[in-house]
Amino acid sequence: MGRIKHKKEDYMEALEFYRKALEIQQKSLPSNHPDFAGTYNNMGSVYGNMGEYSKALDFYRKTLEIQQDLLPSNHQNLVTTYNNIGLAHKNMKEHPRALEFYQKALEIQQKSLPSNHRDFATTYNNIASAHYNMNEYSNALSFYKKALKIYQKSFPQDHSYLATIHHNIGSVHKDMGDYSKALEYFQTALEIREKSLPLNHPDMATIYSSMGLVYVKMEQYSKALEFYQKALDIQQKSLSPDDPNLAITYHNIASTYYTMEEYLKVLEFFNKTLEIQQKFLPSNHPDMAALYYYIGLVYHHMKEDSIALSFFERAVEIGQISLPENHSNLELYRKDLYKLQHEL
Repeated sequence: MGRIKHKKEDYMEALEFYRKALEIQQKSLPSNHPDFAGTYNNMGSVYGNMGEYSKALDFYRKTLEIQQDLLPSNHQNLVTTYNNIGLAHKNMKEHPRALEFYQKALEIQQKSLPSNHRDFATTYNNIASAHYNMNEYSNALSFYKKALKIYQKSFPQDHSYLATIHHNIGSVHKDMGDYSKALEYFQTALEIREKSLPLNHPDMATIYSSMGLVYVKMEQYSKALEFYQKALDIQQKSLSPDDPNLAITYHNIASTYYTMEEYLKVLEFFNKTLEIQQKFLPSNHPDMAALYYYIGLVYHHMKEDSIALSFFERAVEIGQISLPENHSNLELYRKDLYKLQHEL
């Protein structure tokens, strides 16, 4: 029942069934019985889906302890658990730790699997992701391409894995400043998605947004807005009105108009961003401070400094609660607030 509830994304019910299973196991089985590893792993997975990554990590570690006691050192279940632990660390923004566990998984696979086995692709992708999040772009590119090579041999050419890996490689090229390469990989990802997904699927919007970001980097702002609008059209049809992904797209559009100095448009889309963020973020979240600051900047450019002042004050108020005292963003909010106060 726990797995059924888990698949239906009824996570609290799933946890309740897993806890009951665990209680029965604790009464009837030795503490290192392999069934415990399965239950701990399931509970870790549920907590991961719920975004409670430290709890997920606790249960994955319990899984690992039992597996290390009972399984040969090259067993593939250890690979799965190392990857799960790595993913939990990734979600906690602990990227060096994530890389450490991904590499443990890779070491086992290198000893026990043929070099072209499809399971390598998952681990290569994970390792690439860790390097990418650590801004180690050359290493990320190397491992993404290893994953791509295996995916191309293991899956049909319209498989979603191939779209994802092309998108990932495009993102690396974007951050390395190789914009033509980035667009090439994003275009391939888009073509694969078009073969396998409805045209209004949210994954299509993700690719359009990525292409928009590239055109911003290339200072082709009208082209960027064209792709952001394509993303927005899809998201408005396929997502709830207060979905955080809509807020990201509104923010991207606003930022592009800001660069183009079209301030009324900037305000329109920043206000849409604000409406959504107020629904899903705590009122003292640092992202709220940043958005209030940006809106203040827009009003300042529009010579409406009394309104700008109120937004700068709100940014500083939230920043003082949510950011370290010496954080560069907080220093910026304070500097511009002080400057504006003395101009009025």
